[in-house]
Amino acid sequence: MIRQLRRVFLGAALVLAAGVVMAAGAARADDISIIVVSHGQANDPFWSVVKNGVTRAAEDMEVDVDYRAPETFDMVAMAQLIDAAVNQEPDGLVVSIPDADALGDAIQKAVEAGIPVVSMNSGSDVSKKLGAALHVGQEEYDAGKAGGEKLAALGGKKGLCVNQEVGNVALDQRCAGFEDGFGGPVTVLPVSNEPSEVEAKVKAALDSDGEIDAILALGASTAGEPSLAAVEALGKLDSVRVGTFDLSADFLKAVAAGKAAFAIDQQQYLQGYLPVVFLAMNARFGLIPGGNVPSGPNLITKDKAAQAVDLSAKGIR
Repeated sequence: MIRQLRRVFLGAALVLAAGVVMAAGAARADDISIIVVSHGQANDPFWSVVKNGVTRAAEDMEVDVDYRAPETFDMVAMAQLIDAAVNQEPDGLVVSIPDADALGDAIQKAVEAGIPVVSMNSGSDVSKKLGAALHVGQEEYDAGKAGGEKLAALGGKKGLCVNQEVGNVALDQRCAGFEDGFGGPVTVLPVSNEPSEVEAKVKAALDSDGEIDAILALGASTAGEPSLAAVEALGKLDSVRVGTFDLSADFLKAVAAGKAAFAIDQQQYLQGYLPVVFLAMNARFGLIPGGNVPSGPNLITKDKAAQAVDLSAKGIR
C-alpha cells in the first residue's frame, strides 16, 4: 500500500513538474521585447511622463520594454541608439523623429530588418515615408496655430516664441504655426532647457522690445515656467499673456490663478503608452491600427486647469 502511494505521489510530482516546464516554455514562446528610443533630454520632466506611459503599458501588456534616450538633444547619439536597438532584433520599435534627415537611415534599417516601427511625439509628417506603421502624437503646426489664434484673441499684437530645443523640427513647426495663427509679428527666441537661462533671456527680450505682449513657450517646465517668472518679475502680468505647450503642475496652477493664459496638452502619457500596446498586440495577434492616432492638441484654459493639476503632479498629464 505504501509503495502504491509512493508511486502515486511520484507520478503526480512528475506530471506537476512537466506542467511547470511546459508553462515556462509557453511563457518564453510568448516573450515580447519592445525597445523605445526617444530624443527626450534627461532633465526634461515632459519625458518622464512619456516614460511613465511606457512603463504602465509594459505592465498592462506583460511585455519587456527597454526605454532609451541620449542625455542631451543629440541626433548622432540617438541614431546610434536606434542602430543598437535594431541589432537586438526586438519585436517592435518605438521612436520619436525630431530630425528625419539625421534619423531616417537608422529607422529605415529597422523597417528593412522586418521590425515593426511606431513613431510617437514628433515626426507625424515623415513617419509613413520612413516606413513606420503609424504615428501617435499631435500635428505640431496645427497646435501652434491654435495657440497663436488664442493669444491673438486675448489681444496680443506682437509675439515671442521661446524655443528650448533648437534643431527639433517639431518645435520649428510649432513656432511657424504660432506665427500664422497669431497674425502679427513673432520673434523666435532660441534658449537652452536651463530655466535660469530662459528666464534671463526672456527678461532681456521684453526689456529690449516693450511692444511684445504675447509669449508662447514650447515646453511647460523648461520654457513656460521661466518665461512666466520673467514676466512676473518685470511686473507685466497684466500686459503680457503667456501660453505654453505641454503641462506642468506649477504652470497649470498659474493658469488656474489667471496668471498664465493656457497650456497646450498633447497627452504625452498616451504617446508612451499606446505605441507599446499597439506593438504588443501586433506581435501577439497581428493587430495594429490602420492610421495615425492624434493625442492632441487640447487647450487647457482657466476653467480646465484645476482638473489637470493633480494628474500632472502624479506624472500622468
